Amino acid sequence: MADRKPRKDAARNRASLLAAAEELFASRARPEDVTMSDVAAAAGVGKGTLFRAFGDRTGLIRELYAARLEPVEEAVTAGPPPLGPGTPPLERVPAVLDALLCFKIDNRHLALALEATGSDSPYDADHYDRWHALLRGALEQVPGFDAGDSGFTAHALLAAVRADLVEHLVGGRGMDRQQLRARLSDFVERVLGGQRPEA
Repeated sequence: MADRKPRKDAARNRASLLAAAEELFASRARPEDVTMSDVAAAAGVGKGTLFRAFGDRTGLIRELYAARLEPVEEAVTAGPPPLGPGTPPLERVPAVLDALLCFKIDNRHLALALEATGSDSPYDADHYDRWHALLRGALEQVPGFDAGDSGFTAHALLAAVRADLVEHLVGGRGMDRQQLRARLSDFVERVLGGQRPEA
C-alpha cells in the first residue's frame, strides 16, 4: 500500500507534463522556443521530475507525438480499407499520404518540434523509417512499377507531407485543409499515373 501514492503522483505528474507541453508547443511561434524549464513551470513540477519522466526534451516530444499518431498507425497496421494492409496499393498509397497530411495539419506544432530534434533531420527519426518502408513496399506491389525507383519515390511522396511544408502552406500561405488535400491527391495521382490500369 505504501508505494501506491508515488505511482499515482508520478502518473498525475506525467499527465500534467504532457498537457503542459502540448499547450506550449501549440501556442509558441517556434518549437525551439519551448524549453524544459517552461514545461516544468507550466505543469507546476520541478525540472527534475520532468527529466525523470521523459529523459530529455526529445523524449517528451516523441511521447506526445506518438500518442497522437497511434490511431493512424493502428489503422494502417490492422485497419480496414483504404488504410489497412488488404487495400490494393494504388488505393492505399494515396490514402496513407492523405491520413499523414491530415495528421500533420492537425498536429503541426508537435510535428515541427519532432522534426527539429536530434540531428535536425526528420529522416533520422524512427517513425520516418516506418512510413518510408510502408510506402516503398506498397509501391513495389504496384503492377509495372520499377522496384528500383520505389525507395526514392517513397521519399519524394513523404516530402510532400513534411511538417515544415505543411506549416508554410497552411500557416504562411493560408491554404486551407481541403485545398491542400486536393493538391496532394493530384500530385500522388501524377506520380502513380503511369501505373494505373487502363479503364
